[in-house]
Amino acid sequence: MKMLILGGTKFAGLHTAREAVSKGHDVTLFNRGTRPPPAGVTSKLGDRLAPNGYASLAGLAFDVAIDTWSSDPAAVQSAVDALGPAGAVPHDESTPSWDPGDTDVPYIRDKLAGEAIVSGAGPAHTLIRPGVILGPEEWVWRLPWWLLRMERGGRTLAPGPRASGLQFIDVRDLAAFTVLAAEKRLRGPYNAVSETGHVSFGDFLDAANRVAGGRAELCWLEAEKVVDAGVAPWVEMPLWLAPGDDAGVYSCDGRKARRAGLTVRPAGETIADTWAWVAELAERPGTAKVGLSPAKEKQVLDRYC
Repeated sequence: MKMLILGGTKFAGLHTAREAVSKGHDVTLFNRGTRPPPAGVTSKLGDRLAPNGYASLAGLAFDVAIDTWSSDPAAVQSAVDALGPAGAVPHDESTPSWDPGDTDVPYIRDKLAGEAIVSGAGPAHTLIRPGVILGPEEWVWRLPWWLLRMERGGRTLAPGPRASGLQFIDVRDLAAFTVLAAEKRLRGPYNAVSETGHVSFGDFLDAANRVAGGRAELCWLEAEKVVDAGVAPWVEMPLWLAPGDDAGVYSCDGRKARRAGLTVRPAGETIADTWAWVAELAERPGTAKVGLSPAKEKQVLDRYC
C-alpha cells in the first residue's frame, strides 16, 4: 500500500513508520523536518497548521493516511480537508467518544474534538484509541523515570496498593495494529489496549528494579498516606493513580481490537526493552517532566518508612 504518515519521527508515529516499512509498504512521511526520518521512507516537508501547508503533497495519491496527532484539532481538520480522498485514517485516540464539551481538560478536549472531526468526514476511517502507551523511545518519560529511579537505588517510595492493576499498550504493538488496521481497512473505533490488570503495579516496579540492577529497596506506602504527604498522583508518581481516581484509565475494554488482530506482548518485555533503550542514550533529560524529586521523596520516606 501507498501509506502517508503525518509525523512519523517520534514515538508512536516513528514506530508505525518502521512497522509499515518492515511490511513492505511504500511509506511517505509528512512533517516539518525537525527530526531525522527512519530508514526506508520518503519525506515530504510542510506545516499542517500553515496556509498551503500541504503543498509538498500536491499531485500525490495514497491508499491510506495515518495520523497520530493529539493536540490542536485544527491540525486534524486541515488533514481531513487536504487528504479526505486518501482513504482510511487510522487516528490515534486514547479517550472514548464523548462530547468535547463534557471536559475541561485541554488534552482530552483536543483529542475528542479531533476524533469528532474524523468521524464527521465520512465512514472511511479507523479510530484507534491506545490509552497509555509505553515502550522504547517514550519521551513522555513515565516508565523511563521509574527505571532511572530504580537504577539510583536505595530506599524508594512505592505507592500502594501493590496489587492494583495497570493497563497499557507497548508502542510496537500499537504500531503493528495500526498498520494491520490499514491493511484490513478496519472501520470505526478500536481500543488498542491490553487486558485489564495486564500487570500489577507491584510486579511492574519489581520488574523495573530487576532490569535496572536491583539496587532499589521498595517502601510500599498506603495510597492515603501518599496523598496526605502531598505527592501528586500521575505527575510525581508516574502511572500511579489513587484508588477511585483512575476515571477508567486502566479499565478499558480492548476485546474488539484483540479479535481484529491486536497482539499484546508481556509487560516484562516492554520494561526490559525500554531499559535497554534508556541505558544506551548518549544524553538523558536533565529535568524530567514527571517524577518525584529526591528531596521530597526523602521527606516522605523519613516520615513513613
